[in-house]
This record gives sequence, C-alpha cells and structure tokens, in this order.
Amino acid sequence: METLYHREEHFRGGDTVKDIVIGMSDGLTVPFALAAGISGAISAAHIVVTAGFAEIAAGSIAMGLGGYLAARSEVEHYHSELAREEAEIIEKPEVEAEEVAEFFRQYGLTDQEYGPVVAGLRTKPKAWRDFMMRFELGLEEPDPKRALQSAVTIAVSYIVGGIIPLAPYIAFHDIKTAFYFSVVFTLTALAVFGFVKGKFTGVSKVKSALQTVLVGGAAAGVAYALAKLIS
Repeated sequence: METLYHREEHFRGGDTVKDIVIGMSDGLTVPFALAAGISGAISAAHIVVTAGFAEIAAGSIAMGLGGYLAARSEVEHYHSELAREEAEIIEKPEVEAEEVAEFFRQYGLTDQEYGPVVAGLRTKPKAWRDFMMRFELGLEEPDPKRALQSAVTIAVSYIVGGIIPLAPYIAFHDIKTAFYFSVVFTLTALAVFGFVKGKFTGVSKVKSALQTVLVGGAAAGVAYALAKLIS
C-alpha cells in the first residue's frame, strides 16, 4: 500500500536573513554615499579609502551593537510577559479562561466545541501560559544565542557590503576612474542583493532589485551633489 507523505517546505532563516539585509544594505549604501561625497570634493583616492574604512569600522560596530541590544530587548520583553501571564493565571484564572474562550469564538467555534479545550488548559498551567503567550500576545520564545549571532551577522554583512564601493579606490589612484568603477560595482551589487533579498522575502525579485538600486543610488547622488555644491 502506497503511503502518502506531505512535507511542507518553509523558510526558517528569517531572522538571519533580516540581519543580513540590515547589515548589507547599510554597508553598501553608507560607504558608497560617503565615497561619492568625498569624490565630489577632493581628488585624492587614498583619503576616500581612509575615510571609508574608518566609517566601515564605526558603522559595523554601531550596527552590530544595535542588533545585539535589539535582540536582548526581545528576550527581556518575552520573559517579562511570561512572568505576567503566569501571575494572571494564578490570580485571575476566570478572566484568562474567558480570553481563551474568546479566541476560539473568533473562529466560529461553539461553547460545546471549545469548552473541553479550555477545561483541559486549566489543568495544565504551563501549557495554558504557553497558549496565552503564543495566541494572545503573538510571542514566541527567542533563541538566547540570537543576540550575539545577530550582532556578528549584521557587523560582518556591513563590512562585506562596505568593501565593495571602496575597492575601486584601492585599485585605482585616479579618483575619477575609481569613482566610475565604484558606481558600477556598487549599483550592480545593490541590484544582485535586492534580487536575492526578494527571493528570500517572497516579494517580486525585480521590484526588490530596483528599489535597492534606487535607494543606494539616490543616497550617493545626494552626497555627491552636496559635496560638489559646498566645494
């Protein structure tokens, strides 16, 4: 007898992809805009490289730290809500039971259908608490290791992204040549990055690529124009 087996394929790396998107998009855009701005004001490629690497170092640390603190705040918020739900189950069981019942009513279930579930949860405080966390508050327990992983992922992604617009200034001494190559390299990288991001996030890959290129190009264009105007 043939056995039918259905396995659903779901992408589970959402947090990591989000961190890469945050780090890489800023890493490509900010140093690119900085390099373009300096190129509009001076003619020394080594100054662009020095300023660019200083910005990458500062930016990667700041972005990584921001990711770490955000992830830590998420963990702290979860445990704070967890403690509150545990206290409410003990102190206000009838109110909490009514909240469970209301949840099922939203899906059209009758008292006879959801009543045994509510009664069952009342005998299992831990399961009851977890149910309330998941379905009342929409919270899932964060990975305790995520804070450090998030910080490292964002920082490394920022560095990788930031090196791309600076590479031509390292390779070429003529700042105009370096600038043109930087524009081509960075806009290409932004398009590829946007395309891949669209694939993972489920939006139109072409639309994602165009949006990423437009944002990065606009930032660099404004920085270059301002530097030219001021100088």
